Amino acid sequence: MGVVTVGELKTSISGKRSFRPSSTIRHAATEWPISDVSSDVTIEIGASSFALHKFPLVSRSGRIRRLLIEAKDATISRMNLSLIPGGPEAFELAAKFCYGINIEITLSNVAMLRCAAHFLEMTEEFVQKNLEARTEAYLKDTVLPNISNSISVLHRCECLSPVSEEINLVNRLINAIAINACKEQLASGLLKLDHNFPMKTMPNIEPETPSDWWGKSLSVLNLEFFQRVLTAVKSKGLKQDMISKILINYTHNSLQGLVIRDPHIVRGSLLDMELQKKQRVIVEAMVSLLPTQSRRSSVPMAFLSSLLKTAIASSASTSCRSDLERRIGLQLDQAILEDILIPANSYGNNHGTMYDTESILRIFSIFLNLDEDDDEDNRMRDESEMAYDFDSPGSPKQSSILKVSKLLDTYLAEIALDTNLLPSKFIALAELLPDHARIISDGLYRAVDIFLKVHPNIKDSERYRLCKTIDCQKLSQEACSHAAQNERLPVQMAVQVLYFEQIRLRNAMNGGHNQFFFGTINSQFPQRSSSGAGSGAISPRDNYASVRRENRELKLEVARMRMRLTDLEKDHVSMKQELVRSHPANKIFKSFTKKLSKQLNSLFRINNLKPIGSKPNAESRFLFQRRRRHSIS
Repeated sequence: MGVVTVGELKTSISGKRSFRPSSTIRHAATEWPISDVSSDVTIEIGASSFALHKFPLVSRSGRIRRLLIEAKDATISRMNLSLIPGGPEAFELAAKFCYGINIEITLSNVAMLRCAAHFLEMTEEFVQKNLEARTEAYLKDTVLPNISNSISVLHRCECLSPVSEEINLVNRLINAIAINACKEQLASGLLKLDHNFPMKTMPNIEPETPSDWWGKSLSVLNLEFFQRVLTAVKSKGLKQDMISKILINYTHNSLQGLVIRDPHIVRGSLLDMELQKKQRVIVEAMVSLLPTQSRRSSVPMAFLSSLLKTAIASSASTSCRSDLERRIGLQLDQAILEDILIPANSYGNNHGTMYDTESILRIFSIFLNLDEDDDEDNRMRDESEMAYDFDSPGSPKQSSILKVSKLLDTYLAEIALDTNLLPSKFIALAELLPDHARIISDGLYRAVDIFLKVHPNIKDSERYRLCKTIDCQKLSQEACSHAAQNERLPVQMAVQVLYFEQIRLRNAMNGGHNQFFFGTINSQFPQRSSSGAGSGAISPRDNYASVRRENRELKLEVARMRMRLTDLEKDHVSMKQELVRSHPANKIFKSFTKKLSKQLNSLFRINNLKPIGSKPNAESRFLFQRRRRHSIS
């Protein structure tokens, strides 16, 4: 059997022998030519073996001494120590120490040597300053007082279990990290206090290194150790914003290598399932470590959103997703569109929707159902907020609702482009907000119009219910003009838009504002007047000219609407005649068209318009021709 040379003894300048490791190691017996005496024991560790002498080993190792004493054969020449923590590398260093060779204790080997010393029982009982005492001194002097060193050594302990747990090394390192982190936080706070309120002049003060610098090094730990460290620092009183930064950094580094670049290739494979499992474990662990839920949480909205997206993609537990949805709902007024565009987990369904609207529906419901008398928020609310009327447009509560309403309208416009989205889900989201949540309904109208354009074949009942969510009284002039010409909307809504616009103009001509319909809008958006300034800055003459100009525009729209309905009536008449000629006995269609004509005529009578089929008067023809010339020019 070949011999592996792990090192050789050379004579130094001082005449003492030193051990120089060799660069080539083969798994075979190791010869240490420490003396001319041949080896009398071979230590086997895995695939490696070490040919050594009993006397140096038993003089420092209680375990080897006991094994030799307990052996029935006094001439035993082989021992197996494969269970030693650290493997052959740790035993080699321990053996050198037994032979009196000076070994260097570093951050990379102190944990391994401490566990090996415990396994080999290299205590003070056999010799002073044995390996166990040497490693303990290094831990106390170099490792435990420093956060970065403690994290580095703790990382080395991951492969030294269970011995590292038995000697309480892991717990000591975790407690040291927590205590030093809180001490550093306190020192940083005192430094800021001295900087803001100096007792004496302190020139050339340079900002100290941020106190969260050590948090990045925690990303080297495995998930179990990271959880234990974070639990310890939380119990010691580390600030929640610091905990959030540590969580964000660890999650980013942990999930970065688990992203599937081409899901169409690996979807459903063993690799895909393994990656999803790892993602699920990490996300559920991170959610369990998040700070306490609060409306003023220190956890950024973007981080919560990314966690929820990963939780849905990895099929995390329902409790995990519910926790994230509630956290997002509590601070929904801080979200942007990208935060709530959560892709749906459409695994195995090629016709699924693009976005998870069910989660968004629950999130918005959580925000709207927040308890206004929350004791915690009442304690945290300052006097300036208490002075507000929480139902007034300027109150913090109302301003948050307005932000959320704009966010929802933007979200509806985005998901409306999804051809697989069911009308019922879109309607449920559109009907979610209360009436006072929107001051102006232009955003909702735009979203509804996009949905009707992308889904032209929806049922009439769904189309009517969808348009019913729009408050025509809160549409701007531009939106009203667009709605009056929008062929995708039901005729009832177009007429309703013209009716409310006519009421607004009529009240403006009377010299006042319609407080019932438009008081809130005029007070919040005075720029909607034609002159572009507030109503108090408009002279009576300019106001009258503006009203006349808007009235003329409205008349043109009414005339155009009448022509549209006239063309529609002609089409119905021609269709009726064709059907009657082909089916003389079709009385059902004749009664239907008669009822339709009556409804249209009654609709015109309500709005003071000419009945269908009557000829337009001279004023209508003049207005129509004038508008036609204007559009051509």
